Amino acid sequence: MSLWILLQGFSFGAATIIPIGAQNAYVLNQGIKRNHHLTTATLCSFLDVFYICLGIFGGGALLASNEQLLTGVTVGGILFLLYYGYSSIRSAMVSEMGEGNTTFQTGRGRKAVILGTLAVTVLNPHLYLDTIVILGSIGGQFEGDERVSFAVGTIMASFVWFYSLSIGAAKLAPFLSQPKVTKAIDVIVGCIMFAIAASLTEQYL
Repeated sequence: MSLWILLQGFSFGAATIIPIGAQNAYVLNQGIKRNHHLTTATLCSFLDVFYICLGIFGGGALLASNEQLLTGVTVGGILFLLYYGYSSIRSAMVSEMGEGNTTFQTGRGRKAVILGTLAVTVLNPHLYLDTIVILGSIGGQFEGDERVSFAVGTIMASFVWFYSLSIGAAKLAPFLSQPKVTKAIDVIVGCIMFAIAASLTEQYL
């Protein structure tokens, strides 16, 4: 296994995973609430393992070459981002009245957390456009053990990031869970979701 290529994989993986999106926002919120946050981080990481391997070992080329499939994924993702953005803004607006957060931001039980994690992962367009298409096209340039090294590096980046985000949010929960801070986070997340949806619309539709 090549250490240099593994580090390349880690760097490229971090570059695609770290920018805030629906998945990271959900992990952050679960960490702040300390609500099965390690379950959330674990599921996100293992789902990334599946999609990273799918992209690097052949799925990325298939998705990139199928225009109708790529368009369908993008349209579905845009609709999801718009709904998530609306949910975050609405949560910020109603928080003063004591109403709970929305479906994607609240997970009272483990089952709800798992379903929410699946939603923000499987319905996330960046998962397909970045993880499968972009990482897949880069990783596909390597052969044999080098391709495996690249995949392992990207997978390591995923585990490091999601656990760091989840545990860090839980540690900072006393500050981040203050009503004014929570409201500000909801507004920022909502605006980011709308911005991502607009960017995807401009780039791919």
